[in-house]
Amino acid sequence: MSWQSLLAAEKQQDYFVHLLQQVQQARLEGQVIYPPEADMFAAFDLTPLAQLKVVILGQDPYHGPNQAHGLAFSVRAGVRVPPSLKNIYKELANEYPDFVIPEHGCLHSWAKQGVLLLNTVLTVVATKPNSHKQLGWQRFTDHVIEQINNHCQGVIFLLWGANAESKAKLIDAQRHIILTAPHPSPLSAYRGFFGCDHFKLTNGYLTEQGKTAINWQLPAAIT
Repeated sequence: MSWQSLLAAEKQQDYFVHLLQQVQQARLEGQVIYPPEADMFAAFDLTPLAQLKVVILGQDPYHGPNQAHGLAFSVRAGVRVPPSLKNIYKELANEYPDFVIPEHGCLHSWAKQGVLLLNTVLTVVATKPNSHKQLGWQRFTDHVIEQINNHCQGVIFLLWGANAESKAKLIDAQRHIILTAPHPSPLSAYRGFFGCDHFKLTNGYLTEQGKTAINWQLPAAIT
């Protein structure tokens, strides 16, 4: 089974067709929309359904120049690492003393190992966070979560912050593993994200299932 077969019917729904039309029209009118059109569904392209092990939910794409490229929390190589991702790196260093904090924020290597880095809203207007929140993206990404829930087994969902935690109701905790913590944002990381041990716990659960653990160490540099 593939993402294409799993989501084909939903993509034919009127709301989804209208959603894409609205995003395309905004681009044609000269609005700067992130990520670029080619990267809107990059999370699915980089993490095939058959390889899916972990889901990390984000909320909204980054709204600054050259940041968003279709993966939650990730930014393009050469772009300054955002504060939330810096805190993710700090937590990794706490859990794994040999983790080397990279100078970039590109999480491609996680995605290619089966970590779906899914924002619940997939586009945003430049400099305007949550500007596409009402277009219908959350109906689509809720459907994605429901389909993962129904068609996969033993997926580990990392839900950080209230927005992500609200999606727990879509997941059967008997079939999957749900780990929750405050968001890694500087506003909330010290309320329980630091010390959550989610990365070690994830690999422990994967190993118990006979799956290969995620190598959280990112390449030192991306060219």
